Amino acid sequence: MRLMLETMIQIAREAALQRANSNHDIVAAYLTGSVLDKDPFLGDTADIDLVLVHAQEPKARREIVSLSPEIHLDIKHNPRREYSHPRELRVHPWLGPEMYDPLLLYENEHFFHFVQAGLRDKFHEPVNTLQRARRNAKHARQMCNGLQAPSESGAALILKYLKAVNHAANAVALLTGKPLAERRLLLQFPARAEAAGRPGLTAGLLGLLGAPNVDYFALAGFLPEWEKDFQEAASRPEVEGRIHPARLAYYKKALEALLSSHNPRALLWPFIHTWSLAAAVLPLDRQAAWQSACQQLGLVGEAFEERLQGLDHYLEGIEELLEGRATVNGL
Repeated sequence: MRLMLETMIQIAREAALQRANSNHDIVAAYLTGSVLDKDPFLGDTADIDLVLVHAQEPKARREIVSLSPEIHLDIKHNPRREYSHPRELRVHPWLGPEMYDPLLLYENEHFFHFVQAGLRDKFHEPVNTLQRARRNAKHARQMCNGLQAPSESGAALILKYLKAVNHAANAVALLTGKPLAERRLLLQFPARAEAAGRPGLTAGLLGLLGAPNVDYFALAGFLPEWEKDFQEAASRPEVEGRIHPARLAYYKKALEALLSSHNPRALLWPFIHTWSLAAAVLPLDRQAAWQSACQQLGLVGEAFEERLQGLDHYLEGIEELLEGRATVNGL
């Protein structure tokens, strides 16, 4: 494993230097994600999270590069303007933790020294930790309120709901660490909820995703349809960037590994989230299997109304948790 990790880091370094040498708009490159956590593989597949920082606005914000059926580069292209105010990054729930301790691969103009000098100072003080969590909880609340009289329908509606659930879960996770990655969200959330002093939030999160109603054998039967929809959607230019041909095995093998593990419920998040992203760009007559899966998870009809009420209640619990943290820390 150590040799594989070193190889993956070297691949990232070579890719960053190659890009920087051919594109002088790149001012910095860094590695983040599961490779740095020394645990990138799930179902024998992994990605390498590379971030390229551009002086100007990049033409595309995300790029997937296949290295093998099991490993790919997931490249984010960020404009330098997003790093212009390092102190503000202390309370950014996503970019702040990402930039706090990445692996520097390339820079010019002392980019990292400037950004990290402002970012790292007081980053872990309760006032900043709480603010990162509050920002995620606030976004989740805004989306939850919007779902009470939605303008969306179908997959767009489910995706908005899932985005609110994701922000709610990560509001809790941010109290004790970085945001949770997509494939491992339900694997790692229980430890974060425990560390936050609210272990019961794990059961609540699973409930929001329909876990109490799931027949996992029936859910496994949906995987061939999930795969077909993923492949079709990945060929469409309007699909969200993570639905890409090079990421099929990355998700498929992870879902299979989770399904056969001691914790099959952990597959629910990557399963329904990726399938909803795919369904969003497919014609209605190609959404029947996805709709059946949503029905089993209680994400349609009257059951979905109950999910929305559950989300509202779940957010109340998180908001209470954050207010308690503020009181304890005199904030």
